[in-house]
Formats: sequence, structure tokens, C-alpha cells
Amino acid sequence: MTRVIKIEKTGGPEVLKFENVKLNKPDQEEVLIEHKAIGLNFIDVYHRSGLYPIELPSGIGGEGSGIIKEVGSKVKDFSVGDKVAYAGAPLGSYSTERNYPTKNLVKIPEGISFEVAATLMTKGLTTFYLLHKTYPISSSETILFHAAAGGVGQIFCQWAKSLGCKIIGTVGSDEKINIAKKNGCDFVINYSKENFAKKVLEFTKEKGVSVVFDGVGKKTFAGSIECLKVRGMMISFGNSSGPLENIDVRKMIQPKGLYFTRPVMGQYLSTKDEIREGADKLFEKIKLGKVKIEIFKKYKLEDIIQAHKDLEARKIIGPAVIIPWWIKSKYLFN
Repeated sequence: MTRVIKIEKTGGPEVLKFENVKLNKPDQEEVLIEHKAIGLNFIDVYHRSGLYPIELPSGIGGEGSGIIKEVGSKVKDFSVGDKVAYAGAPLGSYSTERNYPTKNLVKIPEGISFEVAATLMTKGLTTFYLLHKTYPISSSETILFHAAAGGVGQIFCQWAKSLGCKIIGTVGSDEKINIAKKNGCDFVINYSKENFAKKVLEFTKEKGVSVVFDGVGKKTFAGSIECLKVRGMMISFGNSSGPLENIDVRKMIQPKGLYFTRPVMGQYLSTKDEIREGADKLFEKIKLGKVKIEIFKKYKLEDIIQAHKDLEARKIIGPAVIIPWWIKSKYLFN
């Protein structure tokens, strides 16, 4: 039997429920994946809470890695035994195994572990489309990234630094300052204690930054607008402090002729070719040592409620994964 986590209603972490199910054989263009590691992402909280509505009842989790155990009759690019990773719908990665369509699937190169691959697919591919598609960065620019010590932030700042730009990062506590600096930030601001917009303008000699990458949302939006230069771009890609309220275009956007966008992964990684382009660049950065991944914490699948509590309490500083340890009883959890 396959162990899965489902939600029948939205709410707090307590709505996450375990079930034992018998999987059907994979469809013609699906593969059966035995999970070795599962990505833990803040978007999972949005799905669970109802901020991002999904049809219920539903599985949860959109990122994982593992080994193919069975392939559908029309699958040509993958074989039994392949090590693979994925990110994207359909939800359901919080499970010991699952059937998954090959469209979003990539093979894991040699030298990259299941745990690293699982935590890379959402955070790393998000970094790819932000830096190379939403706003292609040049080496002469100074940029601002909020939550620079978080899971996406650690990957993003290393990747951006490899492109030669200057990075101003914000963090929510003093303990995260060194993490952000270690991952490539030239200047770090604790936005809970300081006026980050004022500090950004001081650092840039009142010029402002060309682009802000903001996964925090409500708490940082007004300050982000303030520290953008004329014709700068505001990229809002997350809501960890709450969703944005109505934007006053005449007051916030018009005075400096700003650009505003709210991208999501599916708009940039909707085809096999787009996903493989992003994955190839991502794995190349890892192999060259331009992006280094340190797993902050590992959770057992049975501890998923605590994992979600830790996510919402901002206790997870960096990439975290869920391990379905009972797949192979010889493994010990530590």
C-alpha cells in the first residue's frame, strides 16, 4: 500500500491527513515514482490554507525525486531505474510513491543527490525564470531581493552573484544576516528593525535599484516601490507576509513609470523544452559550484504537521526536505 497525505478541507496544519491507498498502474504517458525525497515549500502552505484555491479533496506537495519503478505504454524518454525529479502539478508529492506525467519530469545527473534534487526543482527553477526570463539580469546592475536567507533566497543570491550583479538582500532577523552574506549578498538589511527603503537608497547613492524580487508580499511592497529607480521593475512572486492589497497605480506605479509583474512558474515552464532548459542551467550551476545547496532540515513524512508549523513560524532557514524513510527500513533518520 502507498502512504499519502491528503486534505479534504482547507485550514491549519491539522487538516493534513494520512491515508493508505492502492495505486493504479501508470497511464500511458505516466511513470510510477518511488519517492526518495520530497520538497517542502511555502506554496504548500498556500494550498493547504486555501490562499491558492485547489479542488478538494486533494493530494498536496508539488516537488519530489525518486526512482522510476514502472512506465506507461507510450513513455519513450524514461526507463525503469531512472533517477528523476519534478516540480509542478498535479499535486501529490507528499507520498511514498505516485504516478506522475512525464511532461514535468527530468533525469537527475550523476553527482546530485535525491535530497538536493528534490529541493532544487521548485526553488531552483523559480530562480531560473526570475533571473533569465522575467528580468534578465546584467552584470552592471544592483538588485534587491527580499528574504535573502530563505530557501529560494539562498539559491537566488548565489546564482545572481555568478552573473556579476550587486545584490542587496533583506532578512527578518539578525541571525539571518550572515547566511545572506555567505550566499552572495553585498549588503544585508534586517527589515524588521530598519527602514530598508532608506538603507537601499543610501547604498545606491539615492539612485535606487533597477529591480526588486519580492516573495514576502504585503509587509515589503510599499518600501520596495520607494527604492526602485525610474522605470524600475517590481517583481512580486510570493506572499509569505500576506497577499498584496489593491495597488494604487496613480500613487505607486505612475510617478516613476514603474513596471509591475506577478509571475508564476507555469507561465515560464509550461513545456518539456522550457523545463529542460531550466533544469540544464540549474544542474550546470550546481556542477560548477556556482550554486551550493545545504539542506537545512529533514523531516519524516509522518512529521508533516510539525513541518508545516515550522514553515509558518519561519523556523526553516534554507532548503528543507521530507524523507519517506519507511520505504527502506535500513535507513535511520537523523
